[in-house]
Order: sequence, then C-alpha cells, then structure tokens
Amino acid sequence: MSGRHEVRVDRRVEAPAAAVWAVVTDLDRLQERLSQVTDLHVITPGPYAIGTGWRETRRMMGASDTQEIWVVDNDPERQTVTEARSGSTTYRTVLSLEPLDDGAATRVSLHFTASTPDPGALQRLAVRVVGPLGLKLTEKALRTELDDLAAAAQQVGAR
Repeated sequence: MSGRHEVRVDRRVEAPAAAVWAVVTDLDRLQERLSQVTDLHVITPGPYAIGTGWRETRRMMGASDTQEIWVVDNDPERQTVTEARSGSTTYRTVLSLEPLDDGAATRVSLHFTASTPDPGALQRLAVRVVGPLGLKLTEKALRTELDDLAAAAQQVGAR
C-alpha cells in the first residue's frame, strides 16, 4: 500500500513571469523573502538549474525542520520541480508559471506531493488521525509562500 498526499494552490501575481522566476531562483535572497524559511544554505555553486541543491530550515507547526532540496526538472520562466527526502518519504513541489494579461501578470501554481512507497502501520495510523489537519496546514503554508513570492516579485517587477 502506497501513501500519497497532495495539495495544489495557485495565485495571480501582478508581475511578469520573468520577475517571479527571478525571485524563485535567487537562492541567495530567498531566506529574506520567504517568511517561513529561517535558514538557507546553497550546497551547489552556479546558476539555478537541474542538480542545484540547498539546505533549508522552515518553521512548520511551531517547530523547525531542515531538508535538503534538489532541483530535478527545470524549464526557465515556466516550471521548476524540486524534491526533498526524509526517511522513506519523498516531498515533491512543482512550481508553474503561466503568463496572464499579455505578460503583465502571472498565475503561479504550486503542486506539492508527499509520497511514501510502503508506509508502516504507525505511518498509516498517523495519516488517518492527523492527515486531514496536515493537509490543511500544508495548504496554509503553501498559500503563505505564494503571498511572499508575490510580494517579492511585484517589487522586482516594479524596478
């Protein structure tokens, strides 16, 4: 039995896709732009691309959690896919950009999945008991991230 949970959120951003992309891929400034990120350390040198990795600490549900995140797919100014692993669970985030209003605005979509190929009995019980709350908290965190990205992208786009 496989365990898989997913959350999708999107938001209109009043900035061109290039400005949103500049914010998303500027790992040196991402910690100051994302309110839930308390620490970020880039692991790989060079521009944002497939294989780029960073260590990120986030405040989540009153606690901090640190993950190594890796870019596994990348289509500049359109979509980036990142993954992190914790134990047997893989966390995958697909961030997609869709130009709106002849490029003046952008729809930013986040699709987050958590997959555990063979969850143990305790994991299955935990998912049944706290799963719905966990999904709501994940959705709230993703919406906060979209709001933070939008605010930063609107500043970048205004320059």
